[in-house]
Order: sequence, then structure tokens, then C-alpha cells
Amino acid sequence: MTGDPSTDVSTLATVVVAVDGTSGSGKSSTCRGVAGRLGLRYLDTGAMFRAVTWWMLQHGVDVHDPDAVAARAGEPVLASGTDPDGPTIAVDGVDVSAAIRTEEVTRAVSPVSTVPAVRARLLAQQREIIAPPGGPGGGIVVEGRDIGSTVWPEAEVKVYVTADPAARAARRALEEGGSDVAATEQVLRERDRIDSGRATAPLVQADGAVHVDTTPYTLDEVIDLLVDLVERTLAPTP
Repeated sequence: MTGDPSTDVSTLATVVVAVDGTSGSGKSSTCRGVAGRLGLRYLDTGAMFRAVTWWMLQHGVDVHDPDAVAARAGEPVLASGTDPDGPTIAVDGVDVSAAIRTEEVTRAVSPVSTVPAVRARLLAQQREIIAPPGGPGGGIVVEGRDIGSTVWPEAEVKVYVTADPAARAARRALEEGGSDVAATEQVLRERDRIDSGRATAPLVQADGAVHVDTTPYTLDEVIDLLVDLVERTLAPTP
């Protein structure tokens, strides 16, 4: 489960690792890798916002009209799988794992995610996934924009992940099958601007979070860094 035998396994079972950061900085791949290495659950909160955005687009809701989005924010039924080896996201029983990654959804997700009614609805669901009613909760790596600051401020491990905008754009363009890098960088910068400037739960580095710039590292190296951070944080005090 873990490379450090001194790590308290019982503590790992309840730990919450909160990973926030900018779009395209490698959060998803990193968090899945960390969760897999440590035997933890994994939650991509960004996929939840994308899923709501997809639903709004499918139902003809004007995503740039906050009142229209708020009026229907409670309608889509989301189900998030937490297996890091095969995370899933479904809306109204339909698997939308691929559909939420389209350019149309990417361009619409920031205005939808700024709507307080959407954030409040998903905040409650995210907290229930982290700590299901009646259970101890934890044992999970959670990624997003406001996990350490708003969703779970008491997380034992907090990380803020960034990367150079050009590097982020190149990575995202590759993930999307070779889309235009310059256009992708423009979209990412605009998302950063919107997410950092919104009134409700803006993108910030949470108090106590460790900043990791992934630009000079490979994915495996970033995973190693975060696994080491978790193990050192949870290691019993001599």
C-alpha cells in the first residue's frame, strides 16, 4: 500500500489529501497516481462541475445566465465513482466520462461553476463522499479548486499544484488529441481568471498548503513527491 513501513496504516484509512491548483497542471493524473499508490479513494470534483455543465447544455440552459443555471441546479442527479484506476461520473444514470471533456463543456464550465447554487449543491455532495454518513470517512485524495480552502479545510495534507501556462497548454492539447496549443493556453488563462476572481470559493492556495510547481517534473516524479509528503505527514512522531 505504501513504500514507507513507518506510516500509520490506520491513519491512511482516514486521511484526506486535498489537492488544489490551476487547470492543466497535472492534478488529475497526479491524484489518481497518489491514490493508487497509497490505496486510497479518489474524487475529481472538477468532473462534477463539468457534469452539471454538460447537463445544462443538454437541456438548453443559457450557461451565461446565472439565474437560469441556479433555477435548475438541483435537477441533475450525479454519481461519482472513487476508484483511482477507473474513476467514473454519471448524470441521471448516463456515463458522461468522455462527454464532459469536450471543448464545448470546457468553455462553459467556469461560468456554471461560479453560480453559488451550483457550488452549494456540489459542496454538500462532495462532503458526503469524503465522509459518508455513519462512517469514519477519509481515506481519499480529493482534487479541485477549493478543497483545502472550502470543501475540507481540516484536511491533514494540503497541496497547491501549478505549472507554467505554456506547459499546461501543451499537456492539455496533447490530452485532447492535438488541439491548438495557443488557443488552449488562452482558454486556460481565462479559466484561471474566472476561477480566481469569483465571489464564492475562489481558486486560492489554502492555508497550510504545500506549493508544487510541476513544470520541471515528470508525472512519476510529481506522484513520488506527493506520496512522500503524505507519508512524512502521517509518520508517527518518535
